[in-house]
This record gives sequence, C-alpha cells and structure tokens, in this order.
Amino acid sequence: MISIQHLSKVYPNSSEHALKDINLEIATGDVFGVIGISGAGKSTLVRCINALEHPTSGKVLVDGVDVTTLKGADLRHLRQHVAMIFQGFGLLAQKTALDNVCFPFLAAKGRVSAGDRERARELLAMVGLAEKEQSYPSQLSGGQKQRVAIARALALEPDHILCDEATSALDPASTVSVLDVLQRINQETGVTIVIITHSMDVVERVCKNVAVLERGHLVEQGSVAQVFADPQATTTKALLGRVSWNG
Repeated sequence: MISIQHLSKVYPNSSEHALKDINLEIATGDVFGVIGISGAGKSTLVRCINALEHPTSGKVLVDGVDVTTLKGADLRHLRQHVAMIFQGFGLLAQKTALDNVCFPFLAAKGRVSAGDRERARELLAMVGLAEKEQSYPSQLSGGQKQRVAIARALALEPDHILCDEATSALDPASTVSVLDVLQRINQETGVTIVIITHSMDVVERVCKNVAVLERGHLVEQGSVAQVFADPQATTTKALLGRVSWNG
C-alpha cells in the first residue's frame, strides 16, 4: 500500500505550494490515476513517492516504510521496488532493446548474468517486442520505446510502478497499446500502478480509482465509475467536458 499523509511541498524561492496537505491511500494491486492540468502538482506528487522529490512536510509510506526518511542503500533498495516510467522513455540510445531491459540488473549487481538476459527476453515478449531485442531506440516507434521502458521497469520485479505522463508523447494508437500492456501486467502480476496524466480518456480506459489535483490541492478522489458518473469538483467537471474552464 502507498499512504500519503498530509503531504506538502514548497519549492525554494517560491511562495506557492506545489502540493498542499495531500492525503491519499493507494491500495496494493490498484491502477490509480492522478489527473490535473499542467501545474496541478501531479509530477511533484509522484516523484515524492520514490523520493526523487523531498516534501516540505508530511509522510509517504510505501508498504509501511516512510520514504522521506530513507538515504543511501535503503533508498536504493526502495527504488528497486518502486519503478518509474517517464514521458521521455529514458532509453540508452547506444544500447539495444535487450540491453536496455538488462540495465537494471547491471545497476543493481554490477553484472548481467545469462539468467538475467533470459528474463529480459521474457519481459520483451510480455510487452510484445520479442522480435525487437536487437533493435536500437532509433529504430523503434514511440509506442515501442515506451513498451521497452515498461519491460525495463519490470526487470527487478517491483511492487509498484509509477508512470509520469507515460503516454502523453504518443499517438492515439500507441497510447492504447501501451495502456493495454500496463493493464495486462497489473492483471497478471498484481503490481500496483500509479498513472499521472492530464487525460480523462487514459483514466477511463485503465484506472480503477482516481484523484484530481488543482494547483497543488486534492479536490476530488474516488472510484473512476463514481467520479465519472457524478463529478463534484469544478476541475473534474471541466476535465470531463461537463463545464467550460472559464465557468
């Protein structure tokens, strides 16, 4: 479980809260969406979960451990269990798809075993790219690159995967392909997935529960079915096209 308790973040030289007193519970095995327009605080929130950002106050408990207190080896151990997928893919340009998926093994152990390479091949097959193992990122489409990034994120068998706008740079067909892969992985492995997005279509397609942020504040949360059927916050209604942004 991921438990976010009274989380606030103010960046240096800023008087505005990027996050203000956020409280969220994300259950084990959930596919949880965090949505809002640019500047809502979505990326700051997800980066606090694996301590890429440190909050000004509050706690982030991942499976009972407060990540805001971790340093050194304990922090590296956390990040083996909380993988992250970025909008920009983050692949190594001079490495093949297979070597990119193997990279977490190299980073964690200093070497890549034959068993690791076999596991990487299994992961590429899982995301539908078995035939692309010797391809370089420049030879792959955007959707294929993101699926390689998903396979890489799964290499160390994380308990949680954080997706920071992972589909926002993709065309609609590639977005559907990537979301289908994430949904299938959740169903097959039980991994918890947190999806940061500005698209209600993404939330509707794969998420079970959703939180809506506006200017660093949590303005609505609940099941996707509940929030879509009866949105309460003006921001949620605007994201759903029920009202205009200017009121």
